[in-house]
Amino acid sequence: MRRRPSPPPAVTASGRNSALSELDLVSLVRAAAEDKKGEDLAVLDLDGRTIVADHFVVVTGRSAIQTRSIADAIVDAAEAAGLRPRLEGHADGGWILIDLGSVVAHVFTPDQRQFYNLERLWGRVAEARAEAQ
Repeated sequence: MRRRPSPPPAVTASGRNSALSELDLVSLVRAAAEDKKGEDLAVLDLDGRTIVADHFVVVTGRSAIQTRSIADAIVDAAEAAGLRPRLEGHADGGWILIDLGSVVAHVFTPDQRQFYNLERLWGRVAEARAEAQ
């Protein structure tokens, strides 16, 4: 399948995507993941806890095929919004990471999610609700 050309990137001098607010990015990821039937979606608010990202969005797909489909939907939605996401782990499909700058999406198969358990590692203390418009 041939991919359409990417839109111009909306990246700041620091290298972070800037076209959307963090909550808009979380909403974009949530909508794309839910559209592909992603399960057990969790949003972790990391603001001030790490320089890696302000939010992690964690979602599970039932198989590597489904995790790739979820990741592709997130990347397509981000590119349609003018962002330039970075993608890792797509070939294996067990844990796919999509870096959108201030928001990082993690798409796991069930066994990989249980093994890495990012919710335990980063805590669910400040689980955010992404109800941005």
